[in-house]
Amino acid sequence: MRIVDFEPRHASAWKSLNEAWISKHFAIEPADAEVLGDPRGKVIDPGGHIFMAETDAGEPIGCVGLKAMPGGGFEVIKMTVSEAARGSGLGRALMQACIDRARALGASRLYLETNSALAPALSLYRAMGFADLPRQETPYARCDVWMALPL
Repeated sequence: MRIVDFEPRHASAWKSLNEAWISKHFAIEPADAEVLGDPRGKVIDPGGHIFMAETDAGEPIGCVGLKAMPGGGFEVIKMTVSEAARGSGLGRALMQACIDRARALGASRLYLETNSALAPALSLYRAMGFADLPRQETPYARCDVWMALPL
């Protein structure tokens, strides 16, 4: 498998991979629909990045976004790995791609919002150095955990 920068050909996979995990655990919210329906306009053009994980045959099996934040940091958004690729270390590789890109760009920190029911994700974030933050403003009803990683 490989991790590549988002290209227009990835738009439908970006949307479908994320809709699959969100709808499995929660409801698709308006903020989800906005970012999933316009990855270039809502993430990339404003200074962010999206990484896609692919099999050697080019099949998308995971993704994550970095949304530019005021103050020089990035929010890690929409990280998911297909059911078939879970447990392969792909989530860690996607997060490492985020950390590496953010550091290369001189970002001050990575920030993320998640839910306490997503235990494997929380374990990964903590293992990679993210620390819990107090409650933050969020457009997501499902969010009950906020974390950051100083870079």
